[in-house]
Amino acid sequence: MKNLEITYSHFQDFYAKEPCRYFVYDPGNISNLRSFAVSDSIQIMVINIDSFAKDENIINKVTDKLTGRKPIEFIRGVNPIVIVDEPQNMETPIRKQAIESLNPLCTLRYSATHKNLYNLVHSLNPVRAYDMGLVKQIEVDSVYTENDHNRAYVGLKALKAAKTKITAKLEIDVLDKGVTVRKFVSAGVGADLYELSGKRDFYKDGFIVERIDMADGYVEFTNGVKIFKGESRGGLTDEVMKVQVEKTIEEHFKKELKYRKLGIKVLSLFFIDRVANYRGEDGEKGKFAIWFEELFKKYAAKKEFKDIIPFKTGQVHNGYFAQDKKGILKDSSEGRDTKADDEVYHLIMKDKERLLDTNEPLRFIFSHSALREGWDNPNVFQICTLNETKSELKKRQEIGRGLRLCVNSEGVRNFEKTVNRLTVIANESYNEFAAKLQKEIEDDCGVSFEGRVKDKRRRAEIKLRKGFQFDKNFMELWDRIKSRTTYRVDYSTDELIQKASDAVREMPRITRPVVKSVKTDVVMLKEGITGKTLNSGMHYTDTENMQIPDIYSYMEDRVHITRSSIYRILYESGRMNEILENPQLFLDTAVSAVKKVLNSLMIDGIKYEKIGGAEYEMRLFEDAEVETYIDNLYEVKNSNKTLTDYVETVSKPEEQFAKDCDSREDVEFYIKLPRWFKINTPIGPYNPDWALIMKNEKKIYFVAETKSELDPEKRRPEENDKITCGQAHFKEFEEVEYKVVRNVEELKR
Repeated sequence: MKNLEITYSHFQDFYAKEPCRYFVYDPGNISNLRSFAVSDSIQIMVINIDSFAKDENIINKVTDKLTGRKPIEFIRGVNPIVIVDEPQNMETPIRKQAIESLNPLCTLRYSATHKNLYNLVHSLNPVRAYDMGLVKQIEVDSVYTENDHNRAYVGLKALKAAKTKITAKLEIDVLDKGVTVRKFVSAGVGADLYELSGKRDFYKDGFIVERIDMADGYVEFTNGVKIFKGESRGGLTDEVMKVQVEKTIEEHFKKELKYRKLGIKVLSLFFIDRVANYRGEDGEKGKFAIWFEELFKKYAAKKEFKDIIPFKTGQVHNGYFAQDKKGILKDSSEGRDTKADDEVYHLIMKDKERLLDTNEPLRFIFSHSALREGWDNPNVFQICTLNETKSELKKRQEIGRGLRLCVNSEGVRNFEKTVNRLTVIANESYNEFAAKLQKEIEDDCGVSFEGRVKDKRRRAEIKLRKGFQFDKNFMELWDRIKSRTTYRVDYSTDELIQKASDAVREMPRITRPVVKSVKTDVVMLKEGITGKTLNSGMHYTDTENMQIPDIYSYMEDRVHITRSSIYRILYESGRMNEILENPQLFLDTAVSAVKKVLNSLMIDGIKYEKIGGAEYEMRLFEDAEVETYIDNLYEVKNSNKTLTDYVETVSKPEEQFAKDCDSREDVEFYIKLPRWFKINTPIGPYNPDWALIMKNEKKIYFVAETKSELDPEKRRPEENDKITCGQAHFKEFEEVEYKVVRNVEELKR
């Protein structure tokens, strides 16, 4: 109705004062329907579908007030134009039949998220609307932890039931390639998180899955810890949420200061997943309310914000929550939704104008449910989702509550992009947020972001040339490189301790775990959703409750040197006390530093020797046929010079190398060495790039490593280490030269 009021004068001016009346259907005043039907002026009636979808509705019953007719007959008789808002909620057979019962001349369906498109007339997708400035611009303030792996973190994402077993999708901290990262693992009954985490000590004590309950949605471990779906434990969850509340309040005060001269009231909306976190059954304050009041007072006392919000702390925030029949506040997650929740939505909608009045103290709204279609407010400038885990709320649904362009106290809309900025305070990185938002826009609206999806049809299978094993050139080359090798290393323990202690001493400063905040401007382009960083900040956390693992066992298991050597390295580094700042970060960084020194010493003294009778099996070529994108393939022109019809390349130098081998007359034969052709090294397997035969006065057999840079100082240390191992390996092979080159021509130097 507010929109009809606002637009009435505009359309009156535009259409030369054409008479028009609008009203809301009231079952207690059905005589309005007679006027609707017989008037010779434009009549607009706003009606809820639940008012006419059932036979027992007053509108569908015969009444003496209308001379023994059904009220709905007056509507049917004029063949009205029916305009349906959010039609995806009216796709049930009963509701579709109810709309048809109005006998409409035509039906117009308006929605941003249609389930079904019937006779599409016009489409304004979210990307175009955003680009045209028809909605607020969006910025994301991401709040997340960094270097926080000092506890047994476990989160329950989902439960899955198959025919024979039930599994849980858990989020835990996993030691992966020497670095601790948070990732998802699948676990059934009996699964041990100690093993799944890469044997991290924090999970040693009883983190074995004892029970998975699909009905109540939880996982229980042998140590008694019980985690429900959507929950987590052992992380800095409270610290993250408190920073989210602070960033929301800070942003709110900044916008209040900026927009008050424009007569624009600023609102902030918090979505929470548990009512008790804000308000208990007896009305006592939950932790969110306590944090809010503490932080609001902090910013209200700042010099630049003094008297910006001239109300008491308790007046500026409130919550809208559903209640059961006993008056008990409920969570939407409890499944008691629809009717009780709708009461909340109606309450908010009735007070919409009051919320926009600058003299109304309420500015911060807490809601426990994902407000469905039907509620938004043009002056919502901050949206913050406070969840125990990452929000399950759809991003478009989340931001949709504050996308409309703002209005001033007179109801006049403001179209300035610099004013209309919605800040989303999220408990995830910007990249995660943007990826989810982009996928939802693609899925819900059929928008295709250019260049982001590869064409599945542009794929090809790499096929092996028939009879390759009889090719004379191939056999000559293969016989020279097919032997497997083993290696031994020689280094001094004293040299290791001295160099490793120096490396630990030079490590970056070990910092406490932090909650990081990064504000990013959302940029929607036809190629996809990107971002522009606006600012960032850090909030250091308390270290008192951190667990310190067994230092020597941890390093011994990962570096494979003696405990006495580890002790000497740490003691001589002078940095052992820093383990108290961030135990896991210290140990991971120290392990990495010692490993680099150890690997360097081993590689410097590495010696390879052939293993008698051990060879790479030629039959493996037949198993290596793969299908991949054409973008990654070079199509061979001279098939007699190699084994396959396509050569897979992973870089521009490799692609050019393949072209040159194919076209040059001095290259007699070449192959891209398959992925299974690996040389063992102290730092992991090494797969050289090429093997080829060049002819000049005689045949020369090469193994070539293509690099865009020949200067070792400009390459990664790991690349140089593997090249050193490659040189040592092929030194044992007669008539084979190993070279690092940028192109084929450099092989001749």
